[in-house]
Amino acid sequence: MELVRRTARENRYSRRTEEAYVHWIRRYIYANERRHPKDLSEANVAAFLSRLAAEEGVSASTQNQALAALRFLYDRVLTRPLGRLEQIEPAQVSRYVPVVLSDSEVRAILGHLTGAPQLGVMIMYGSGLRLLECLRLRVKDIDFDRRQIIVRQGKGGKDRRTPLADACVSPLRTMLRARRAQFVHDCRTKVGTTEIASALAKKYPNLDYDWNWQYVFAARRTFIDEAGRRRRHHLHETVLQRAVKAAVNATKVPKRASCHSFRHSFATHLLEGGADIRTVQELLGHRDLRTTMIYTHVLDRGPLGVQSPADRLWRNGLAERR
Repeated sequence: MELVRRTARENRYSRRTEEAYVHWIRRYIYANERRHPKDLSEANVAAFLSRLAAEEGVSASTQNQALAALRFLYDRVLTRPLGRLEQIEPAQVSRYVPVVLSDSEVRAILGHLTGAPQLGVMIMYGSGLRLLECLRLRVKDIDFDRRQIIVRQGKGGKDRRTPLADACVSPLRTMLRARRAQFVHDCRTKVGTTEIASALAKKYPNLDYDWNWQYVFAARRTFIDEAGRRRRHHLHETVLQRAVKAAVNATKVPKRASCHSFRHSFATHLLEGGADIRTVQELLGHRDLRTTMIYTHVLDRGPLGVQSPADRLWRNGLAERR
């Protein structure tokens, strides 16, 4: 398993992808009575994937993730590429229509939030950020003069720029003043930040104590890393997730809304306001335009402004009665 982790890092996989692949490779080994994967064949892989779908009832995306992990194991780690898997193909993932909130619903949810969760939701809705993209923002990523946010190492390892809403400026400045006081205390007690590339940390040894590299949404608690140094990570994603869920329940919004719904709402409301879909694609960081096109299906008037025939029939009926 150490070789699996090393290979994943050599191939620049994200930490979450690494953990997911390690999880599925371990399950595969345990499912085959702890035999070494090099002694197993394509039939064992097919049986494992079939068991996931038929007996455990996992979703299509989960089964595809397990398949990707095993292909990584055999192709990159064991250098013995898998052959054809009989009767096992990548599962077809269902295309779901995203949950989009109205203006009034966004205002209602924001009204039930305070502090960091409220500001986080404002940024996700105002700039179209994913949850972790928002929580991983550092001080240097906020450009108040140009009113923009720079997203570093987003999904797919891509950087992008997105607008900073004017409504977020004042709350952000207030939070950064509080963060500055916490940062001064951290410097005195030798508390560093996290997730700085080892090569960069080696080149700039004091980067841990540079204000520009501090998280905007910092955790309250600190921890001791493997090297025995005390550090402060960014706010955990469950803090925002639980706050949003409580706010949605309190406002009785009849939708299955989550933190990602604010990113969906950002894209949909931009298109409703007349924004070009290519611009929305760039702001969201989508590689394929077809991914952005899904938001055209949730506009109030449909993707092409098509009017329902029921509305025409109803209006004609009223006109005849008059």
